[in-house]
Amino acid sequence: MTTIMPNSELVRKAVEYIFQSDKQNSSVEEQVEQAGMRFNLSPRECEMLEHFLKKNIAGDTPQE
Repeated sequence: MTTIMPNSELVRKAVEYIFQSDKQNSSVEEQVEQAGMRFNLSPRECEMLEHFLKKNIAGDTPQE
């Protein structure tokens, strides 16, 4: 029986997958593309995920 997951849960799982993977030598774009295919993410979700990863990898923090 197939379980239907909310989109937010799929994005969360994709983030976990990327951070737990051993693909540190691959680019963010490649990692997002692979996670997008694996978790069936929409183009918009992939774009959001890529932005999130680039922001966190670069160490950008919101300025107050």
